[in-house]
Amino acid sequence: MDASGSQAALNQGPFAQTTIALAGNPNCGKTTLFNALTGARQHVGNYPGVTVEKKTGSYTLENHRLHLVDLPGTYSLTAYSLEEVVARDFIVKERPALVVNIVDATNLERNLYLTLQFMEMGVPVCMALNMMDVAAAKGIEIDVARLANLLGIAIVPTVARRGEGKESLMQAALDAVRQAGADGRRPLEITYGPDIDPVLKQMSAHIAAHRFLTADHRPEWVALKFLENDEQLRCQGEMADPDVVAELDAMMAPLARHLKQTLDTYPEAVIADYRYGYIRSLMAKGVLRQTADHSRLEISDRLDQVLAHRFVGPLLMLAVIWGLYQFTFAVSETPVALLEGVFGWLGSLVDGHLADGLLKSLLLSGIIDGVGGVLGFVPLILFMFLGIAFLEDSGYLARVAFMLDRVFRIFGLHGSSVMAFIVSGGIAGGCAVPGVMASRTLKSPKERLATLLTVPFMNCGAKLPVFALLVGAFFAAHQALMMFLITLVSWAGALLVARLLRSTVISGPPTPFVMELPPYRWPTFRGLAIHTWERTWQYIRKAGTVILAISVVLWAIMTFPRLPAEVAQDYAHQRAAITDSQASDMAATLAQVDFHEAEAALRHSLAGRMGTALEGLSRWAGFDWRTNIALVGGFAAKEVVISTLGTAYSLGEVDPEASTSLADRLSRAPGWRPLTAICLILFVMFYSPCFVSVVCIAREAGSWRWGAFSILFNTVFAFGVAVLVYQAGTLLGL
Repeated sequence: MDASGSQAALNQGPFAQTTIALAGNPNCGKTTLFNALTGARQHVGNYPGVTVEKKTGSYTLENHRLHLVDLPGTYSLTAYSLEEVVARDFIVKERPALVVNIVDATNLERNLYLTLQFMEMGVPVCMALNMMDVAAAKGIEIDVARLANLLGIAIVPTVARRGEGKESLMQAALDAVRQAGADGRRPLEITYGPDIDPVLKQMSAHIAAHRFLTADHRPEWVALKFLENDEQLRCQGEMADPDVVAELDAMMAPLARHLKQTLDTYPEAVIADYRYGYIRSLMAKGVLRQTADHSRLEISDRLDQVLAHRFVGPLLMLAVIWGLYQFTFAVSETPVALLEGVFGWLGSLVDGHLADGLLKSLLLSGIIDGVGGVLGFVPLILFMFLGIAFLEDSGYLARVAFMLDRVFRIFGLHGSSVMAFIVSGGIAGGCAVPGVMASRTLKSPKERLATLLTVPFMNCGAKLPVFALLVGAFFAAHQALMMFLITLVSWAGALLVARLLRSTVISGPPTPFVMELPPYRWPTFRGLAIHTWERTWQYIRKAGTVILAISVVLWAIMTFPRLPAEVAQDYAHQRAAITDSQASDMAATLAQVDFHEAEAALRHSLAGRMGTALEGLSRWAGFDWRTNIALVGGFAAKEVVISTLGTAYSLGEVDPEASTSLADRLSRAPGWRPLTAICLILFVMFYSPCFVSVVCIAREAGSWRWGAFSILFNTVFAFGVAVLVYQAGTLLGL
């Protein structure tokens, strides 16, 4: 690979764009550095054809616009996981001008493994030696100049969380791009010993002679990947020329047999050993020096003795979740009330300036009461995401996964499933879609399937407003306690269902779990702000696009067909008779007629007929026909439950004296009581995932039948739980 294309871009004048990729191991501070460099000038999307998140941003230096791409965190360039495939494919196909390799200075030996792979690949590389402050606190001294001289690349010390060294890093990157374009650089060549080197040379020559996969790769690198049994490259080779693949396999077979017989190992293991041997030889040349006593406990180790303790840790974890809800509701109460007031004022404004008709009904019931009900919870969502970002950036969520591993194994899940559950909203405010995608890290197909089928039970950001609405309406004095209990119930339900699935349709043995615990760090304000805003903006954007569109559609099916003319005339005659009577309670009587007409119109609509048809079954769980309409809309997106309830109780006002608050309307509505709210919370918690999640489940599972299974099984399970609780509560007189 070369940087000639990027060099040309550098010569095209002011603000020419040059692509630079940021790569590194997980937990090396790569995304923190990316945020420090790009700030608000970043965009989040997906890589083409896959659901792995893609972050891009820009940095301007010397009239050059550097286009930065934050690659997924990866330990190597061997395609074992989708993240590794995505990172490698971007480098191979997009050909960035430079790869900035972010290296954790406290784990230099392990992090340099990826650096060597970039250099063997022939990619222009510049290194950001990050977390230098943490390394210094641990008594680790690194001779940066010596390491740069030995590797032959530019190395810049950085402290990403404080933004230290970012300007020097970008200047070094720009200089490296210019140098790579001017004279290029030779790929790193490592000796892999007397057994592998001759075979590697033979395979490289054969690959070069047949021009096999050399359009994108060096022959030596292709040979090395075949020796490492790289599945992706082998598949590409089979498609390109299966005969050459067979010939390469014939060359490798004697080597594999010899290593198995003599050393009881495989070529890929020997290659890894020699890479680490090369790294250790670098360390032995005075690059690394430990000035402090290794035996002393570091701050993270001391904290883990308490926070990750076998018995104390889980109790503290529950206290942290409790504290998160207390913080969220206490801080968001005032801004939520203010925002509700804004939408109430907006509704009054429309009501006072527009004549009765379809346009007024659409604006009031379809948009303001529908979408406004969802947007009213933006402050709550924002503060919830802020708390989650703090726990995530500090390193505490990794400890949560570590502690819950023992519990998960009891229920037939893998320890890595914990992070998928947390991402989905296991503490609060996540999303089932990235949770489903996070299940890719599981190697066992059955554990992966059990995980992606149960992560939708978590309390995602779409369910939180529904829970907050019902808790605020019926349990206002105990909001934090109720949300805490809702979290525990969602975990219990997911684990019990996982145990059921692992004991029946997807049974199989468990696999071991190993994970890295990153050091504790104090999150930066900038990082918290970026992470919080990204997630909150996704919620707002969804409310302003998807939820708006669905709300308008639902308003339409809750409005049409209109009441027959003779029925409307009958209500008009009733109003005329009441007006002529001049009774003392005329206003209240007229309001009651208006209410009955609105309710009749809603019942007569398409949605009303659907909700009424389901009421014969849903009443066993305490749900009336209006609630049925909302729950049907929730199959598309859970936020729609709120917007539909807002529209339904606006089109068919249940109380002429009620305030514009949906929570107040529900608390006054006939048939609603705390038990009804609990059953609706349980149903929303467990029933069918939203449409996007179902698509992701089908894609990740490789079959639409698992997507259909999640819709049917989850809905039946949720309805069964709601019926059981409602009937038991009714018998107890609740």
